[in-house]
Amino acid sequence: MPTRARGRPVALLLLLPVVLAACGTAAPASGTGDVPVVRPEVLAELPHDPAAFSQGLELHDGTLYEGTGRVGESEIRALDPVTGAVRAATPLPPSYFGEGITVLDDRIWQLTWKDGVAIEWDRATLRPRREVPVDGEGWGLCHTGSGDGSAPGRVVRSDGTDRLYFHEPADLAGTGSVAVTLDGEPLSELNELECVGGRVWANVWQTDRIVRIDPATGVVDLVVDAAGLLDPARRSGADVLNGIAHVTGDEYLLTGKLWPATYRVRLPGA
Repeated sequence: MPTRARGRPVALLLLLPVVLAACGTAAPASGTGDVPVVRPEVLAELPHDPAAFSQGLELHDGTLYEGTGRVGESEIRALDPVTGAVRAATPLPPSYFGEGITVLDDRIWQLTWKDGVAIEWDRATLRPRREVPVDGEGWGLCHTGSGDGSAPGRVVRSDGTDRLYFHEPADLAGTGSVAVTLDGEPLSELNELECVGGRVWANVWQTDRIVRIDPATGVVDLVVDAAGLLDPARRSGADVLNGIAHVTGDEYLLTGKLWPATYRVRLPGA
């Protein structure tokens, strides 16, 4: 398992023309088992800081929030979702390795990898409010509630294994876990997460796959094959796919660690 600029509102993101062809077929195709496999349909390519070691991505109220990693380089960032410009950024303590994030009303939770804590940030100022203990490694993070406090739901965490862990939104106290399976087999290396419509999307580390999980059962019901999303000619210096942010309906933003671009895509069947 890094300046400030003002940008345009997120509404422009939703009005961007379809400027790129589909990355692959839009219809589900058979996988190695019974779970449908789809390829993302690329709608637009957007700028992304190629120095950002992306660990978490979430779009909220016209701002794209990103958590980045690596010891001595980890940050929480607020980005313009169209230009990718950094509106604000705050570094983590230099010994911390930042990981996944999720936005809950006026705050942001950010995991650390092996430091045993999560940081609660003030969303408006990106100033730290407190740290809370987390048992185990931190990889991905998302929440199943509304995000505005009206339906707090629960926070979902991955730790690189085949399990998803559930936490209270207020203090990340653990409430349980579920084992994740694909075609009846354990699926490990679950990384960055995004909770949408009662399902959990997860990047599978060291692959170009994203899976959709039913958190009640742990069963994967859809696989996204994003191979070739970033042109192989641009992969020099780039790391793995690792960033999912829901835009609207079946549209998402996808990026990766040290990627020079973020892609607005449509996920068929989502």
